[in-house]
Amino acid sequence: MIKKFLSNESGATAIEYSLIAAIISVAILSATVSIGSSVNAKMQSASDGLQ
Repeated sequence: MIKKFLSNESGATAIEYSLIAAIISVAILSATVSIGSSVNAKMQSASDGLQ
């Protein structure tokens, strides 16, 4: 029973996939924040130009 438990890798695979998903989520979040700041600055510049 212990040998079967130690040779079972399905739990490790699930953890690996969840870590990959977490890394991708952090990358998407940081890119969104960065792009959002850039867009906000450009919109503010355009608004100032119209006034």
